[in-house]
Amino acid sequence: MTTSEKSLDADGLRARVADVLASHDPATADRLEFLRARFDAGLAWVHFPVGLGGLDAPRELQSVVDAEFAAAGAPDNNPRRIGIGLGMAAPTILKFGSEELKKRLLRPLWTGEEVWCQLFSEPGAGSDLAALATRAVPDGGDWIVNGQKVWTSSAHTAQWAILVTRTDPDVPKHRGMTYFVLDMTQPGVEVRPLRQITGEAEFNEVFLTDVRIPDAQRLGEVGAGWQVAQTTLMNERVAIGGNAQPREGGMVGKVAETWRERPELRTPELRDRLLALWAEAEAFRLAGSRLRQQLAVGQPGPEGSGMKLAFATVAQKLASLELEILDEDALRYDDWSMRRPELVDFTGREAGYRYLRSKGNSIEGGTSEVLRNIIAERVLGLPSEPRTDKDVAWKDLPR
Repeated sequence: MTTSEKSLDADGLRARVADVLASHDPATADRLEFLRARFDAGLAWVHFPVGLGGLDAPRELQSVVDAEFAAAGAPDNNPRRIGIGLGMAAPTILKFGSEELKKRLLRPLWTGEEVWCQLFSEPGAGSDLAALATRAVPDGGDWIVNGQKVWTSSAHTAQWAILVTRTDPDVPKHRGMTYFVLDMTQPGVEVRPLRQITGEAEFNEVFLTDVRIPDAQRLGEVGAGWQVAQTTLMNERVAIGGNAQPREGGMVGKVAETWRERPELRTPELRDRLLALWAEAEAFRLAGSRLRQQLAVGQPGPEGSGMKLAFATVAQKLASLELEILDEDALRYDDWSMRRPELVDFTGREAGYRYLRSKGNSIEGGTSEVLRNIIAERVLGLPSEPRTDKDVAWKDLPR
């Protein structure tokens, strides 16, 4: 039976994995060539279309494929390094990109050959993304872009960006936005580090000066950038809050490890608080598992906002508790030196770093305040907050 004739159930996908392993031995194959072969076999994300890394198979079967490759010791694509591409850019490109863009961008995105960043937030448009001011003006078959973006993770390593711009200032703010993919190596793109409270410069400012973008790199219709951005944002919140974790994975595992290793620091009050947070983290983990099952049969919705909100809340409580457990030892900090990491690591360093870094969890990927509004209006069905800018042209809004 040829590969194309194999069924798209679990056994058929295992057979396809076996074919890739037979032709590309993980012990000897070049890592990048192996990943390209996996993509070309449709085993990158099985629910994507044939020819774009998938097989049009049920999404829930991806775990079968991943488990088979992991058991064989196959290399992965370092998903933590390319999380913005995998979790945000790829589903947006798939839904709104032209066939040419999909074929050009998705393969190197998945293999990690090209890193992506997200150019959404601005100094005057953070929580209110629709207030953004970066202008894109048509020029023949291109667009000329000028503006500033901020809080951009991975901009210093990215080859590509997803970018939302203002193309029509004469209509209300949600209606005058257009979405592009941007080559970060183009003239006029300047990336500057933003040093954080942790000492690192994980984030960046990005300045765009007369940057030329071909119209072929537009996602969605002109003026429909807000609708396109919603796909990105919903997937972003699921990527941050809905990641698969083992029991005691993430922040709760670090705090539990500290508790077990330092019995002399325990008190009954700290024990009660840790148990309560452990149970909260476990409930959050199981809810994430249910969310991923829902994703297997549909698109992410506002429920992802609830997961991201819970992630931020629990992580900050746990990080704070760990400092209390450690008492005066928590005042030590391992390294304040300036560096520009290639990936986001919430738990990889010591307790002081985890505490400081967790403060960003309630800002990145949508502030907790905005997420509560989304949950109230789109999940609970409560009335929307009054808006005075709904029918006002963007150019007439106070800034």
